[in-house]
Amino acid sequence: MNVRTLCYSLLLFLAARPYPLAAQEVAAALAPPSLPAETTTPEAEAKEADEPAFQLSGSADVYFRTNLNAPNVADGAAVIPPTAFADRPGFSLGMINVVGTWETDRSGVVADLVVGPRGEEAVFASTAPANLVNQLYVWYRPTERLTLTLGNFNTFVGYEVIAPTGNFHYSTSYLFSYGPFSHTGLKADLALGDDLSLMVGLFNPTDLTEFNPLGTWSVGAQLGYKGIYLNLLYGDQDGKLDAATASEGDASAGPLLQADLTAGFDLSDKWYVGLNASINTTRPGEQWSSGRRVAVEGTPYGYAGMAAYLEYRLSANAALGLRGEYFTETEGGYGAIGQYDTEGRASVTAFTLSGNIALGPLTLIPELRADRASQPVFYDADHQPADVLASFLLAAVYGF
Repeated sequence: MNVRTLCYSLLLFLAARPYPLAAQEVAAALAPPSLPAETTTPEAEAKEADEPAFQLSGSADVYFRTNLNAPNVADGAAVIPPTAFADRPGFSLGMINVVGTWETDRSGVVADLVVGPRGEEAVFASTAPANLVNQLYVWYRPTERLTLTLGNFNTFVGYEVIAPTGNFHYSTSYLFSYGPFSHTGLKADLALGDDLSLMVGLFNPTDLTEFNPLGTWSVGAQLGYKGIYLNLLYGDQDGKLDAATASEGDASAGPLLQADLTAGFDLSDKWYVGLNASINTTRPGEQWSSGRRVAVEGTPYGYAGMAAYLEYRLSANAALGLRGEYFTETEGGYGAIGQYDTEGRASVTAFTLSGNIALGPLTLIPELRADRASQPVFYDADHQPADVLASFLLAAVYGF
């Protein structure tokens, strides 16, 4: 229809009407015919659910740290609490952490890459370039209640995590620092009910994330109920003595057993409390003597401790948190504290007061920390051995 014909038809229509035409009717008369509404079939919905969705997230962190009652460096080494990360004097870098996920309703893959000192410490058992990989795993959900995961994933043990966006405090606890960081293996997560869950897994020795050069395995389990998690880890972490390569006096430790409890609860809109208690022991293993393996008798060595977390929300963008921790080693432990009494015992008590100031995706974390050890493992202002260390830290953590 040309313009002339359209105008003529419209004039005839108006002339035939006894009352003025409303604006809506004019628009309807000139509008093209409407198309039928699109319909979604079950087959189309299933196809859409099967198409992988990609998401990119991560964080970057930097910090400043200084001691308040001691030099930052003494005898050529940094004077620091013997815990993971946030352990360099002055202005320092944490890491950049980039996590890519591809997933459907039934399956997915996670690739978690890290660059920087914090990331290198987290994957300390890997060499370059594999030490860029913090996590790499695939998962499959055969039913709504069961998820199977295969690959390298961060540990289920403990309260704190590697990525600073997952922690309230920037420095880390002793329990986190000397527990496992990551596992490589196969695990099954089962939802037993709305508030009850179970995980079981078979892994390489702890933190051997690229492959298993030792030939021994660890098993792990987690039982969760309403925010309370009981975690168990058991296995030989350093392998068995090999007759082809063993020399007189070589030794291998026995199996490790760790039992760990974590919990966290909102007491109100403003108050939150968390708890982590753990015991980690390794039995004496074997020694190569006179051309054969000989079982070693003795007392298991290891550590035990407890950390409590209390947080108070000041406003929508600010909060205060206090972490109190007691950590002890027996029979020399794993060398965490560094000095021991004549019975091989040592302990440390630490308090950390932190603020969280949220500026959009950026969080500032000012932190005061005090560590008191049973042995003089620190230094004082005169460079003399001391049992107390006080420090200040300011971190900036950007999440995306």
